[in-house]
Amino acid sequence: MLNIVLFGPPGAGKGTQSEKLINKYNLTHISTGDLFRKHIGEGTELGRTAQKFMDEGNLVPDEIVIGMVDDKILSTPGTAGFIFDGFPRTIAQAEALDALMQKNGTQIDTMLALEVPEEELIKRLLNRGITSGRTDDQDEAKIKNRLGVYNKETTPVANYYNNQGKLNPIYGVGSIDEIFNNLSNVIDKHI
Repeated sequence: MLNIVLFGPPGAGKGTQSEKLINKYNLTHISTGDLFRKHIGEGTELGRTAQKFMDEGNLVPDEIVIGMVDDKILSTPGTAGFIFDGFPRTIAQAEALDALMQKNGTQIDTMLALEVPEEELIKRLLNRGITSGRTDDQDEAKIKNRLGVYNKETTPVANYYNNQGKLNPIYGVGSIDEIFNNLSNVIDKHI
């Protein structure tokens, strides 16, 4: 089984690259945003609990998020592996994910970290705001704030995986295929 954490700031290209990786390696995509929508939409106990926190303007506690991830893993037997997109976001989540994977007889094999200069991220996000209509991508001050939050809160997760020898930085500027080939070259060493 191949388990990958795809990492990078907003606008780094995680969505584009994860689709290509899923297709090439037959991986199951795990995105916390998708899991929230599924559980809330289906009215599961985890979804109702998450919705309560969100309605109060609070972050959903890690144990709820991990519960959703565990549910996804258990409901996908026989998969070739998982690609975690946008998760874990904190060291506590990374530790909980490691424990969860171990409980399920597997582990995270590699973290692929897309690295893109901030000026390029801002340019990409502003462009995405025009083409997608996403209001959070149309305001440069909001974009800079999101990137600052990412750097402060999420970058330590890269250090966590680096300490395990699993961090693989990938330069995230160039053609989609160039970046994909660089990601694939790292993954192929873990198969």
